[in-house]
Parts: sequence; structure tokens; C-alpha cells
Amino acid sequence: MRHDIAKQFGQRVRKLRLEQGLSQEALAAKADIDRAFLSGIERGVENPTLFTIQAIADGLKTCVGKLTKGI
Repeated sequence: MRHDIAKQFGQRVRKLRLEQGLSQEALAAKADIDRAFLSGIERGVENPTLFTIQAIADGLKTCVGKLTKGI
């Protein structure tokens, strides 16, 4: 179950990133995180902190709620 949540979250981040035409490098820079860490988040193998989730939301110009709704 926990892995499913991470995978769903990562898929949502990836979808929004691609919709905005951002590369992993660009979003990672906006969120001030390592690109490899972002890749792991998108694949559901990394577990980001709340601070990182907020940074990703800020980088995507959205809110945490949009990233997590229904997960």
C-alpha cells in the first residue's frame, strides 16, 4: 500500500511536469533538489519529505493538495 502511494504521487508529479513542458533538470532546479532524487520520486522509489513535496509543488506552480488529492 505504501509503495502504491509513492508511485501514484510520482506519476502525478511526472504528469504535471510534462504538461508544463519541464525537464526533470528544470523542475529539480526550481525545487532545489537533485535531479536523480526527482527521478526516484517520479518512479515511486524515493520518499520525499513534506518540505520537498512543497518545493515540488512550488516548482510546478501548484499546491500540495493538487499533488496529493485522491492518493
